[in-house]
Amino acid sequence: MTVSSPEATESTGAGAPQRGSGHPALEVRDLAWQVGGAKIVRGVNLAVEEGEIVGVIGPNGAGKTSLFNLISGINPVTSGQVLLQGQDVTRDSIASRARRGLGRTFQTSSLFPRLTVLENVRLTAQQRLGGNLSVIKFPRSGDEATQDALEHLATVRLGKLKTAAGDLSHGDKRKLEIAVLLAQDPAVILLDEPMAGVSSHDVPGLTEVIRGLHLTGRTVMLVEHHLDVVLGLVDRVAVMHHGELLAVDTPEGIMNNQAVQSAYLGDIA
Repeated sequence: MTVSSPEATESTGAGAPQRGSGHPALEVRDLAWQVGGAKIVRGVNLAVEEGEIVGVIGPNGAGKTSLFNLISGINPVTSGQVLLQGQDVTRDSIASRARRGLGRTFQTSSLFPRLTVLENVRLTAQQRLGGNLSVIKFPRSGDEATQDALEHLATVRLGKLKTAAGDLSHGDKRKLEIAVLLAQDPAVILLDEPMAGVSSHDVPGLTEVIRGLHLTGRTVMLVEHHLDVVLGLVDRVAVMHHGELLAVDTPEGIMNNQAVQSAYLGDIA
């Protein structure tokens, strides 16, 4: 991951980005978001290489989730660009970005609480494979959607296939959300505070699940307040402060950065 220059790039058309294209997996160029007179995100330039795990940290109100909202299309960009594998998706809808290979989880759960663990993932796999979203007309137990769901549940180390999603612990719900996301086959995954509400007992297991995502060839960015988790997990750290990108470096480099210590780490010491 590197800080990039805000040069213009044209869109190469619809369709999911091709992995291994030579472009950064995700790039934002001079990205900004302003609401009225308030500048929430200011001129962020960031490139994340394919297969990296990148943590985004910063004090409350620094613009971390707002940055994710701009990347995923929830909030409209005031200026700048968002690119996936070199393709400009700045004006694309949320659904279009998902089709191009961008997936995201949120701070609050978006599962179907009355469906089982397997049904939640199988439903997403069913839709991606060209089926429908009917909870009545599930595919047979041996078909492709079911096998796909079982594979993703194994990736996140979650059994309890017949347990209702609403009955899971917070840690297992987070694992299930990641499995559902994997069923969409994203190339780039945004995780917004994956440890939120998770007990200390479940944090190590969930950390290992996130660490293992790069083995599937995917790129991961996560916003997380557990600094020890971030520093022990990611390849690089991006520090947001007052809507700006203050620093991008390895975990060791961030810990030794005087500007970061003054703006952020000193506030929580």
